[in-house]
Amino acid sequence: MRKRTGRAKCGNPDHPVELYYEDLGNRADPAVLLIMGVGAQLPMWPDGLCKLLVKRGYRVIRYDHRDVGLSTKMSGQRAEGSVLPRIGRYLLGRPSPVPYTLVDMAQDAVGLLDHLRVESAHVVGASMGGMIAQILAGTHPERVASLALLMTSSGKPLSALPSWRVIRLALNPPGADAPRAAKVAVEMHNIAVINGPNFLPTEDQLRHRVETLTARSDYKQGGLRQFDAILGTGSLLRYTRRITAPTVVVHGSHDPMMRIRNGRNLARLIDGARFVVVDGMGHDLPAPVWRPVVDALVENASSLRTALP
Repeated sequence: MRKRTGRAKCGNPDHPVELYYEDLGNRADPAVLLIMGVGAQLPMWPDGLCKLLVKRGYRVIRYDHRDVGLSTKMSGQRAEGSVLPRIGRYLLGRPSPVPYTLVDMAQDAVGLLDHLRVESAHVVGASMGGMIAQILAGTHPERVASLALLMTSSGKPLSALPSWRVIRLALNPPGADAPRAAKVAVEMHNIAVINGPNFLPTEDQLRHRVETLTARSDYKQGGLRQFDAILGTGSLLRYTRRITAPTVVVHGSHDPMMRIRNGRNLARLIDGARFVVVDGMGHDLPAPVWRPVVDALVENASSLRTALP
């Protein structure tokens, strides 16, 4: 699998950012832009899943968002006050003042496409990335050939909350002075909970994943600012309802982070969207779900949108 890497200048003159990206496969093939979730570096799009897309005849582009991985860190920027009022406003669909929002992150994605001279891409967003993808499709429809939204939500008021076992993860983070082994163990546990009970990687695989990602970049502040970006944006309905690209919404049957009800409701909001449930999948992309997920993406990307009468 051919791999090219680089940095794309995005953002605005007041807050410029550089996005680190990988460009996989044949440049002449149709482009697929992969957009990941909160605090998730580009390897969270597994190599095996990317290889399947390349084998199916697609050019695959994955990247680190601002504030994570090898991209620009927005050091020193922070939202004022406690996060609790922002959470309350978000649950009601209302925005809040934050350093940057998902709208800014969607514009980062446009900047990356501009840098790579990709006029239109098949856009695939997972979790927070699915939220960014909705904004991208709603504001720049000419850049989105098709849209796939994985384990995500429109953020509409009173959407279903994560399960209690997921919420509890945020309440017991390791201390800053905790031994490295303890921090790795907590991260492994977090992944296991979010992955759900099915298709769980082995303990050695989980440890390798955590240690590899931590060695690549360990910047927790960026993930916190991205969480604030979600809260600050509020409901996405004003973007979701404007989507015209052929759309598939893919959700796991056992997702403890983004409840399946949210995915089903999201599909109902988008004209002509198809809703696909991957049996046993949680809020992660372990190897057993690669093929059904890729099949859904490719079928959607290959479809011809039927004109409405």
